[in-house]
Amino acid sequence: MLFSSVTFLYYFLPVVLIVYFLTPLPGGGAQLRNAALLVCSLVFYAWGEPLYLFLMLFQSLAGWFFGLLIDAYRGRPAASAALAAYVTVGVGGLALFKYSDFFLANVSALFHAPAPSLGLALPIGISFYTFQILSYTIDLYRGNIRVQRNPLHFSTYVALFPQLIAGPIVRYADIADALERRAHSAERFAAGAQRFVIGLSKKVLLANPLGELAAACGAADERSALLAWLYAFAYSLQIYFDFSGYSDMAIGLGRMFGFKFPENFNYPYIARSVTEFWRRWHMSLSAWFRDYVYIPLGGNRVSPRRHILNILLVWLLTGFWHGAGWTFLLWGLYYGLLLLLEKYATARLLARLPAFLSHICLLFCVVLGWVIFDAPDIGAAARTMAAMFGLGADGLAGTEALYLLRGYALPLLIAAAGCTPLPARLVRGLSQGRAGERRMTVLEPLCIVLLLALATAFLVDGSYNPFIYFRF
Repeated sequence: MLFSSVTFLYYFLPVVLIVYFLTPLPGGGAQLRNAALLVCSLVFYAWGEPLYLFLMLFQSLAGWFFGLLIDAYRGRPAASAALAAYVTVGVGGLALFKYSDFFLANVSALFHAPAPSLGLALPIGISFYTFQILSYTIDLYRGNIRVQRNPLHFSTYVALFPQLIAGPIVRYADIADALERRAHSAERFAAGAQRFVIGLSKKVLLANPLGELAAACGAADERSALLAWLYAFAYSLQIYFDFSGYSDMAIGLGRMFGFKFPENFNYPYIARSVTEFWRRWHMSLSAWFRDYVYIPLGGNRVSPRRHILNILLVWLLTGFWHGAGWTFLLWGLYYGLLLLLEKYATARLLARLPAFLSHICLLFCVVLGWVIFDAPDIGAAARTMAAMFGLGADGLAGTEALYLLRGYALPLLIAAAGCTPLPARLVRGLSQGRAGERRMTVLEPLCIVLLLALATAFLVDGSYNPFIYFRF
């Protein structure tokens, strides 16, 4: 079930809110509400994955059980064994369902021998909830958090539907206190609902039309340079508004239920370097790999040769986390090499460049990266990039490219402005002073209601409503 669906918006979510807020809070404890939220989350997951619901529950109970062992044998070899056991269970499950066919196909090709294909469907959200449970067991082993002895609270943490299928990757420490007891207020609920509607609007009103444009470019008979660039820009904007919009919806829903999830995006397209870009894009994933892979490998406090190896390994794993395919590995290697180039060769040059030029360089690199990321294979990525530079293209521009550019000029311009802080600055400017506060008291709820109505109209009228990160 997608957040950006009529079923979720007008059937599932209202029922969940009614059930949740009618459930009492005896003594201020959240046990009963956690039970209600857990049941609703399981229904949410089973809506699209009834069979793999049991896999998620197994992973959750395994993480809880091995967490008890880690705590019971803290400081002894048995604690390390318990951690290793869950890492094996968690990573093993992820590898089986996400990567087994990729490995089998490549072994078959390497040895020119037939190999069976397991044909396992990818469980929705497995990459996200596996990383969450891994972070819990590792943090517990390090002594950074206290063990959660209540399986209900722990299962609620894992299965919490606002962040279950697409993040942000919420660590146990982020919501440990809220799982035990949390406060609710009309102001917090309203702020969460507003954040949700803004995210919904980004997804439905911007990401979906941009996705239609990218798909139209891919299906066109023409192969002009303009069409290739139009596709690359459309997809770059689509994936940002698709994923950041979904993150906004998750954060807003969490706030409505009394949780505070970490931010996941901070205007990544205004960055001036690749390093800065990854501090702003999918921040919960970048922080996860930093804290649980990069730093344990030694980070940058090692020899230059080892540091280069650490960067390449982390980024190969980051690419592979996104999908079982050579394009994802290439995409990870591409960013690893860019970061190394920036670290060891171009950092001073970028610092001296005017902000505008360094920003253009960064956007150029990011757009090329998204071409690799979205390509079905490396050959297709190479052909698209070649066409972008006029190699093998049908000229600079053709009738289809010009037609699509004219038809989608408005959403492209709105999206280009929307991925910068400009809209937020305009809102802050309108709300300054007493007159501004009175103005926003009327305008803000009115705009939110209009955005919700417009997004609903688009959902009812349209059929194109994919979610890119479902496949991860």
